[in-house]
Amino acid sequence: MLTDSELSPTATCGEAGRGEITQRHRISSAGRGAAFTLNCDMPSMADESWRALYPFESHWRQIRGGRYHYLDERQSGEQGMRAPLLMVHGNPTWSFYWRRLAQAYSPTHRVVVPDHMGCGLSDKPTDYDYCLQTHIDNLVSLIDELDLQNITLLGHDWGGAIGMGAAVARPDRFSRFVLFNTAAFPPPFFPWRIRVCRTPIVGRIALQGFNLFSRAALQMAVERAESLPPAVRAGLLAPYDCWSHRVAVWRFVKDIPASPSHPTYATLQTIESGLQQFSNRRTMLVWGKRDWCFRPSCMDRFLQHWPNSDQVCFENAGHWVIEEEHEGIVQELTKFLAEEESDK
Repeated sequence: MLTDSELSPTATCGEAGRGEITQRHRISSAGRGAAFTLNCDMPSMADESWRALYPFESHWRQIRGGRYHYLDERQSGEQGMRAPLLMVHGNPTWSFYWRRLAQAYSPTHRVVVPDHMGCGLSDKPTDYDYCLQTHIDNLVSLIDELDLQNITLLGHDWGGAIGMGAAVARPDRFSRFVLFNTAAFPPPFFPWRIRVCRTPIVGRIALQGFNLFSRAALQMAVERAESLPPAVRAGLLAPYDCWSHRVAVWRFVKDIPASPSHPTYATLQTIESGLQQFSNRRTMLVWGKRDWCFRPSCMDRFLQHWPNSDQVCFENAGHWVIEEEHEGIVQELTKFLAEEESDK
């Protein structure tokens, strides 16, 4: 049986202080006297251009299953810092997706950005329960350990469900919510493109073997290809460079509940039932309206719970709205955060 440490990338972030991924990852077999080495050298790792876009110090905490990576960006000293911003990614992205917002707000806010287990620079064990509730529990554990208070949550894709799940578990720690093309309720529809990805055997080979989900997202998650220059594409793909490092990408897709009999369906129902308690909190919904997966109807469903939410819609942006509309989002988010500060 392969151990977690043998399956995970050898990362030197803790010692070197920067987000590093080694280009060769050794997987060795233990037991029965057999041993082999699999070196995952993929083209995406050969392109180092993305590293300049991710100039952050890495932090780690040990949880069940391995090391959990996160960013904790802030100016030296706590005095004068505003309430923390917690940025939670989805699938198949990682903390790299939040890089520009982290840089924009770390001078004034504490910015915490985790990589879910199996994603980004976190460990990628194969024998792990990659379900929604587990990701929520991991995030809650990080929030408790860092003692984050008065949190502004920024969630995208699965990060909305994971982040709101943590908020339902720790409601007194959250003050504001900013959600981008996401859901925190059972899926109101099931796109055929996702159904194809879940096809037994073939779907797993396509996603985990050929990385087709992550590579297809480079085209399907944006409306304007120029919004993803080569260095950004390389960064989005970098951690998912071989079969064993794509396990969470596959398991996230499998965890989408197609029917009420799926265990995660009940988890999403619980999260949705807890949304109403935040109806008096400041919320902003930011949507790329060309998203074929988290359609504008998902935003409308949030509005049923939070009718007073600020709404920011970008007509010609897709699912990765933060990549396509960074400048506009910073403008609106800065106003949103400033208004909250002025109310105090």
